[in-house]
Amino acid sequence: MEPFLGSAAVRRGLLSRRGLARGHRALYRDVYVPNDVELTAQIRAQAAWLATGAPLCGVSAAAVLGTKWIDPSTPVQILRADRHAPPGITVHTWSVAPDEVCLRGGVDTTTPARTAFDLGRTLPERRAIPMVDALMNATRVSVAEVLAVADAHPGVRGAARLRRILGLVDGGAESPQETRLRLIVVRGGLPRPETQIEFRDLRIRVDMGWRDWKVAVEYDGAQHWTDRRQRSWDIDRIALLEEAGWVVIRVSAEMLDRPDVVLERIRSRLRAAGCPV
Repeated sequence: MEPFLGSAAVRRGLLSRRGLARGHRALYRDVYVPNDVELTAQIRAQAAWLATGAPLCGVSAAAVLGTKWIDPSTPVQILRADRHAPPGITVHTWSVAPDEVCLRGGVDTTTPARTAFDLGRTLPERRAIPMVDALMNATRVSVAEVLAVADAHPGVRGAARLRRILGLVDGGAESPQETRLRLIVVRGGLPRPETQIEFRDLRIRVDMGWRDWKVAVEYDGAQHWTDRRQRSWDIDRIALLEEAGWVVIRVSAEMLDRPDVVLERIRSRLRAAGCPV
């Protein structure tokens, strides 16, 4: 259920004033959602757009563009010259070109490339990389497109950090934990892995790996251990990969807190496969 203007709903006869007050909650002045709707970053962003009419940017633009894993309590970010805004909304007065704004789901928002540009230059690296990874995964925006925006805004604050971050992002990551695992690999000095490797003949896809040495690395989230069907499929798919000559290294959430162990396991498998590491 998308946010809506309460006054418009009452005027059109869709709700009575009493029904609006009893069954809905106001996120901003005159902007409502039903009481039973779970608030997400996307819903909050849409509500802020209705309340202000200002284009969304930063994390809020990312949410509307389909980016996952965004904390719904994150303040909404909008673009406009007037810095005054309701509580929970952050206003930015950034210079944005007309072609850096688009319409997505009826909402004005910065384009995927401009959004990645803003995230990379304003967020701390530990937050920016998984956020840009998720945005790239959702929109398929490329590093080249983001760099084109950066080139159009020379001297902007955070440009050096943005370019450093763009050297570490990968749109193949399907969760922040996959991003974290990939960064352990890259920062540990190992060859950069290919993400989301598909085995069409086996109908299998692995999180990351190296085709030349037939080594795959899989992040196992909680569902891999608690979901019986997922666990059964994991056993089958690993057997199929091993039959095809691949080595599969599985990494749990707990192991991510022991990066040296993860690196040594991957390094030893790569070395055994002939990789010069």
